[in-house]
Amino acid sequence: MTEYTSDLLRLLDQRGYIHQVTDAAALDALASKQIVPGYIGFDPTAPSLHVGSLVQIMLLRRMQQSGHKPIVLMGGGTGKIGDPSFKDEARKLMTDEVIASNVASIKTVFEKFLTFGDGPTDAVMVDNADWLDKLEYIPFLRDIGKHFSINRMLSFDSVKLRLDREQSLSFLEFNYMILQGYDFLELSRRAGCRLQMGGSDQWGNIVNGIELSRRVDGTEVYGVTTPLITTADGGKMGKTMSGAVWLNEDQLPAFDYWQFWRNTDDRDVGRFLRLFTDLPLDEIARLETLEGAEINEAKKILATEATAMCRGREAAEAAAETARKTFEEGSSGESLPTLAVSGEISVVDALIGLGFAASKGEARRLIKGGGARVDGEKVSDEAAMVTVGAAQVRVSAGKKHHGLLDPA
Repeated sequence: MTEYTSDLLRLLDQRGYIHQVTDAAALDALASKQIVPGYIGFDPTAPSLHVGSLVQIMLLRRMQQSGHKPIVLMGGGTGKIGDPSFKDEARKLMTDEVIASNVASIKTVFEKFLTFGDGPTDAVMVDNADWLDKLEYIPFLRDIGKHFSINRMLSFDSVKLRLDREQSLSFLEFNYMILQGYDFLELSRRAGCRLQMGGSDQWGNIVNGIELSRRVDGTEVYGVTTPLITTADGGKMGKTMSGAVWLNEDQLPAFDYWQFWRNTDDRDVGRFLRLFTDLPLDEIARLETLEGAEINEAKKILATEATAMCRGREAAEAAAETARKTFEEGSSGESLPTLAVSGEISVVDALIGLGFAASKGEARRLIKGGGARVDGEKVSDEAAMVTVGAAQVRVSAGKKHHGLLDPA
């Protein structure tokens, strides 16, 4: 590890967030002597962010914990294009109404992780539509576009990989990195922002913004990127067989969120505790040395702490108790997804109603593959029916997803 003097870079380094830093010594010196406002951009491509965005949210939390000012930049403007970085094809364009709805929904997540307000280290949320929507094309090209080299832009991996695969990259998407660079310039002017952070795939975009700020205003600004977070088996963080692990409660129940963390690979427990919880480093060092059955206790702690941060302590404890009852006692808890049923329901419809399958075909495949159970008994008949009388009926999809059929 590098020896940093500032609380900010020392904390980020110790917990494993740093991949690249532009002029680390200068940023370290700046963060040692003053409050540094820093931002990360989030494009509102869905009503909720998912676990893949959590490292970036935690970066902003770490900024605030070390005495600096987090700026959450919502991409109401850039979201109209979509970041082409390392994408195989263009994103589907969204209407202004959908973007506004997604922004409003996503905002609620950040309030769980950050303290917002008017104080010097309180977080603020801004929307780049406030300035991007007002740009005039010719003045923008004349004042900003002249600072961007096409040769250089073509050399960035995010663009180069798309072109090397002979996949179409529209002029609209190609503009994205210019607009993101302009965001940094605007934020340095409007909010005294001196730092942009992001995933390693954003390195080229961040460097563009740094150079633009220096050329146009003579302002020294900095960038930090995080490593690509993959699981021990090489998979992408947050991608599961059942889909994305959403941060919003209405997109994914707290129990399923808790269960996602509980199912962490043994080899990832220590790293994820450092990245996604506030547990002290010495406690994490103790937990990651556990072996055999004991590592499951560390996973439960990871699940509960990560869920408490995103969904609240009460929801996390309820999910932990539900899991204990469901898996250790064989009974049912209160936090499982439920479906009210009057009389009979097919297993196929129950799986869909509980959110374990998106279609009848998917539900049938689940049954055919031996992944569906009713009260612990495997279901092999795709036409099987369930009778819901006076008692609840437990329906399971695989080992990880459980729900209850309630008498209506």
